[in-house]
Amino acid sequence: PGPRMESLPEAVLIRILASIPAVDLVLACRLVCCQWKNLIDGAALWILKCQQEGLTGAESQENAENWQNFYFLSKKRKNLIKNPCGEEDLQHWGEVENGGDGWKIEELPGDFGKEFPSEEVHKYFVTSYEWCRKAQVVDLRAEGYWEELMDTTQPKLVVKDWYAGRSDAGCLYELCVKLLSENEDVLAEYRSETIAIPQENDANWTEISHTFSNYGPGVRFVRFEHGGQDTLFWKGWYGVRVTNSSVTVEP
Repeated sequence: PGPRMESLPEAVLIRILASIPAVDLVLACRLVCCQWKNLIDGAALWILKCQQEGLTGAESQENAENWQNFYFLSKKRKNLIKNPCGEEDLQHWGEVENGGDGWKIEELPGDFGKEFPSEEVHKYFVTSYEWCRKAQVVDLRAEGYWEELMDTTQPKLVVKDWYAGRSDAGCLYELCVKLLSENEDVLAEYRSETIAIPQENDANWTEISHTFSNYGPGVRFVRFEHGGQDTLFWKGWYGVRVTNSSVTVEP
């Protein structure tokens, strides 16, 4: 008979374990024995898995205090906002306020507009001559971010949005994002100023972003709301244009 697994050098055992799917490591392999538990709870195994799957860089190596969480957060990273660019009309957006002629979805670049910096974005939402707002609530547990992770690790919550005016009309834009508890109490909030785009602007797309960190335990939901209007009160859709909204959980 060959040598038993526990007699293998630790470095060799780590390489063997690194070939096993991450979920199986945590849910099954970690229960085999104290040695495996210690290796799976340690940094070396997860550093190797991150390297094997191209998840590391100088910045991540400096900042990742818990490599297991870093691995899972990196693998799960995605935009948690559904229908961010209007491809499904207003689906997934709630608490919609349709001032003036209401929200409309248009194709890029639109009249008196500019192309978006990314070729993957084809549409945008546009507001009217009175305030138009819409919101979306992200359920973090439903998206796979468990309570202990949110309460203890408190990964960064990165919020981004893109807005633009049309070059022949002025408009206003606002963004408000809240971190909510189980009972929807507000635990942290970011609210932009009311951004005014003048008439005869360059119609370029502008990104706005905010990162929540060290926000304390209890966060279960993210409420994202944005909106705007035109400042000339022209009938139709001459207000601010928004697209490519995102909420991501970052390691």
